[in-house]
Amino acid sequence: MVQNEGNIAIVGIGTALPPYRIDQADTARRLVDALSDKPDSARWARRIFKQCGVESRYTCEPNLLEEADVCRYLPRELTGDVPSTSERMAIYKRESVPLALAAARQALADGRTAAADITHLITVTCTGQFLPGLDTVLVRELDLRPSVERLPLTFIGCAAGLKAVCLSQRIVAASPGANVLIVCVELCTLHIQPTGDRDSLFGTSFFGDGASACVVAEADARHGPIFRLGEQHSVLLQEGAEEMVWEVGNYGFDLYLSPGIPRLIGEWIPAEIERLCGGEAQELWAVHPGGKGIIEVLQARYGLTEEQTEPSLGVLREIGNVSSATILFVLQAMRRQQQEKGSRGAEGLALAFGPGLTAELIKIAYAPSAVTPELQADGQHA
Repeated sequence: MVQNEGNIAIVGIGTALPPYRIDQADTARRLVDALSDKPDSARWARRIFKQCGVESRYTCEPNLLEEADVCRYLPRELTGDVPSTSERMAIYKRESVPLALAAARQALADGRTAAADITHLITVTCTGQFLPGLDTVLVRELDLRPSVERLPLTFIGCAAGLKAVCLSQRIVAASPGANVLIVCVELCTLHIQPTGDRDSLFGTSFFGDGASACVVAEADARHGPIFRLGEQHSVLLQEGAEEMVWEVGNYGFDLYLSPGIPRLIGEWIPAEIERLCGGEAQELWAVHPGGKGIIEVLQARYGLTEEQTEPSLGVLREIGNVSSATILFVLQAMRRQQQEKGSRGAEGLALAFGPGLTAELIKIAYAPSAVTPELQADGQHA
């Protein structure tokens, strides 16, 4: 039997991407052109863009597809032409709403849940802010009940999407009949910095824009396929406080990501997985692709197959790291994978990491429907 916390599940998932596709090879070429007067930085940019595991990303900002001498976000002297934080926040306010709405509507339809039945709304973002906030816009545009409980999770980084899932499970467990809508929207490319600094170039190489949403509720006969939610675990690894830093600057948000993060995750996270799962082997690994190195270190540590890592690496390859929204893209890809192979059910784990360093973990169990046993009596997986 699958060990889980009752019948609370992710019953619907939705995702949305902006219209402008960033080709990784083309972006590297234009960035190298912009760094023509800084050959060391140009060589670094060429290498990191090639090695980070991303082939394409999406952006809400068409100017990011322009050549180096026209693009306002690529390295240049800091003049009045470089977008200020104020301008970037105005773009965020304009572009985040339609993406969030598209993902939310898809999640509601996928979960066969009426907007009027949503009792709690959790909005998640770390790449922009405005007031009245995204939550108020969603209530109005989705025609949610004015009394819906609104819980914004802001500026807590890549782990926030999975944190919202864990919080939703607790809400439904405490309030039977609750239906929680989670909406994550991140416009990471708005914070590309006009500098040749290596730290900035590293973040520039793999972050993208997008939105994701899900409905967490008690699964019933109308739902499927689903991910049942089990035990969860959250930990703050304070020794890594300076390894991931995200601060507001004059030209957007300044991000620092230590290249040592994969190594630290490899050293610290196995003990946390052991606390949650004991020695049980996990079939499903929904890992937030905070970078190719994070997936690789867990793959090596646990002997994961290409099939097990494909949902994470495939999302990284096709859309990059979309911060908090990424984990639901990974779960959507994993669900599609399980459907295509005709799986009758599988157990596993979802993991995400963020500033702090923070790690969020929760057991998951895929089921093709809410009324179909995840695993047959003979214990075999399809």
